[in-house]
Parts: sequence; structure tokens; C-alpha cells
Amino acid sequence: MSRQYFGTDGIRGRANSEPMTAATALAIGAAAGRYFRHGRGTHRAVIGKDTRRSGYMLETALTAGLTSVGIDVFLLGPVPTPAVGMLTRSMRADLGIMISASHNPSHDNGIKFFGPDGFKLSDEAEAEIETQIEGGGPLVEPDQIGRATRIDDGRGRYTEFAKTAFPKKLRLDGLKIVVDCANGAAYKSAPEVLWELGAEVIPVGVRPNGFNINQDCGSTDTRTAAETVVAHGADLGIALDGDADRVMILDETGRVADGDQLMALIAGRWADEGRLAGNTLVATVMSNLGLERHLEGRGLSLMRTAVGDRYVVEAMRANGFNVGGEQSGHIVMRDFVTTGDGLIAALQFLAAMVETGRRASELAQVFETVPQLLQNVRVAAGTAPLQDAAVQAAIAEGEARFGDRGRLLIRASGTEPLIRVMGECEDEALLAEVVRSIADQVSKAG
Repeated sequence: MSRQYFGTDGIRGRANSEPMTAATALAIGAAAGRYFRHGRGTHRAVIGKDTRRSGYMLETALTAGLTSVGIDVFLLGPVPTPAVGMLTRSMRADLGIMISASHNPSHDNGIKFFGPDGFKLSDEAEAEIETQIEGGGPLVEPDQIGRATRIDDGRGRYTEFAKTAFPKKLRLDGLKIVVDCANGAAYKSAPEVLWELGAEVIPVGVRPNGFNINQDCGSTDTRTAAETVVAHGADLGIALDGDADRVMILDETGRVADGDQLMALIAGRWADEGRLAGNTLVATVMSNLGLERHLEGRGLSLMRTAVGDRYVVEAMRANGFNVGGEQSGHIVMRDFVTTGDGLIAALQFLAAMVETGRRASELAQVFETVPQLLQNVRVAAGTAPLQDAAVQAAIAEGEARFGDRGRLLIRASGTEPLIRVMGECEDEALLAEVVRSIADQVSKAG
């Protein structure tokens, strides 16, 4: 069946527009509750959210839908996405829900689902929930309606859990760390964890007002964090996104290291320690060609998946691998978490700094990247420009011009009406020319 609601990472859209309306959220909650409710007895869901104003509306609507089909709901308030995955399993819930549009602006919102094992749902499970959204279903009898309870210690549980990912023998004493929380879900938990581990913490993006999430801050706009690192003479900068499942690392000069560099560091260190399962790192088709070459040079393998941390995790689970992620900063370490966790990934980098005594700039650039260019082309909803003959011809021509010197990846975004045109090539002039040519054709067709 076609996917009307679910994209690459749950359901997402502009708040108070379909499907992010209160009425549809109520139907989504009821559908998810029916899917996870098996027979009589106690069933429970946990709901977390980031700091968007619309989160109140969606939280209430989802709660109404879930309780109407007999699910008890536990409301966590603002917590990182990985906290919801962890607490779903820890609290023996049947499902977990995170209300967040991740790195998107405040006017967007989204709904992400976790199963009882703390992992995001499969395509098959999402398809079944979609059929129930459209088809509806019975409500429970009055004496079976669920109840809603607000949980006050959800953030505290997560902060204590996050600290267990940092080696017990180590401390962050003497390190000055800038942490940019994007005015999002980790605005309290991330500074707490770093301070409790001994660091001097300089927080940025910790004053959410419902509308400033990801605004001029966070992992998608690291300028403020970089300026703060330099101004305060900090040893490191950590930039999270709105729901804290992504991270970018900034060295003491303000230079940014993306998810590919962080994965290379973690995979290499874990391989040296005999901890990297299958000597394989899992990443998406978006990860830089330089990462692949670096791993090959170390005798390690790179498995590529479709874009989306959910697909990375599925490949990791299917093959028994324990480290994976995305260039965008989703880093998944199955030894600790079931989904991307920006803070726990940052703690792995900090552990490397403490153990080696090296500066961030000496650790953050693990390999030389192949020049990469990404151009996003906005298209009209409902159009399919990638099926256009002229677009296909432009792609074929670009691939022929690159030959063995690079690669192309052109795909539709799973969360926005965009076509993403990405190319990698050691010849930067050729790279710019090919990407521009394809993007122009996509724009004409869309």
C-alpha cells in the first residue's frame, strides 16, 4: 500500500495542517493503540516530546486516542528521543511515542513510534497502523478506558542512564565544554550529564519558548556554538538537534566534525579494543566516500543502507552489528541505545579525549573527505520529477562524466517536498557542474 502518513522517520508535517492536526493525531493514537493492544489486561504507552508549542496539542490528542482504546499513558514531558526508546523498554510499555520534528523549524512537528523493545517500527508495522487510521475501529467499554499519568522523573532516569555510557574510571574534570541544545528536548539533560561528570559547562540554546527550537542554533546551524567555543576558549563544542538524536562535534577552533568523522573515530577505537562487531560499520548511502576508503584502509567494512537511521538500525540488528549512523549526526551504538543518541555519541568522543590526552582537533578529522555537494530542490507536492525523461538523461550523463572519480545519489526526501541531488567527486569544478545540471532539470520537471 502507498504510505499516506509515514515517511522515513514517523509522521511529520506543518502543525495544525494535515496530518499534524489534533483530529488526525487522535485517530493516530487510537490506531496505534489498537495495533499494540492484545487482549484484555494492562497496556501502556509512554509519550515524550520536544519543546514546540504544538507539542501540547498533539500530546493531548494522542493521549485521548490511546486511552479511548484502553491504553494507559505515561507522559514524560520534554525528553530526548533516545530517552523515549530507553524508557519504553525500561517501563515495560507496549509502545513509545516521541512528538518531534527533529531538526525542522518550530512550525513543523512529528510523531515517532517505538515498539516494546525500544526500537523504531518496521515498514510493515507502520503500514498496518496506517490501515487502522483510515479504517477506524471499536472503542473500549467505559470501564476499560485508559488513564493518563504524568511522570516527573523521566528526565532523571535518562540522565543517569546516559552517564553509564561514559567509562566509570574516567572524569571530565578540567574540560571546558560548550553544549548547544538547540532550545530543544535536551536543554536540561545534556548540561546536567556533562556537569555531573565533572566538566565546566557553557550551555547554549537552553531557553526554549515554544518557537525557537533549532532557530540559529543546534546541529544544523553551528555558528553560535562555534563562536562560543572560540570566545570562551573551550576544549570542545557539542551541538545537538531539537530532539537530541543528532550531534555535531566542534573542536577548540570551532571547526565542525560531522557524523561520518565521529563514526570513523568510534568504529576505529572499538575495533582496536575488539568491540566492533563483525569489524563493520553501518551507514547510509549519504556517507562520504572518504569514510569508506578510510575503513577499507584499516581492514574494516562499511555496509550502506537507505537514508534514515531506522534503516541503519534494521541492518545492524539483522547482521549483529553494533555501531552505525548517518552523516547528519545520528550515531547508534547498540551496546547502549536503540536509536540515535547525540549526547551518548558525544560522550564517546570525550572518552577518547580523556584517554588519549589529545585535543579535539587532533581527533575530530579522522579521514580526508571526498568533495561532496548537496543541492535540495523544492518541488510541488504530488509530482514525480525523478520519473521525467530529461531528469533521467541528466543523471545518466552525470554518472558517465564522473566515471570512477565519484558518485551520484538523487532521491526524494521522506519528510519534505524536496528532491535531494548529491554528488561526490575529486574534481570540484566537475562536481558543481554536474549537480547544478541535474538540479536544474529537476526544478523544471517539478
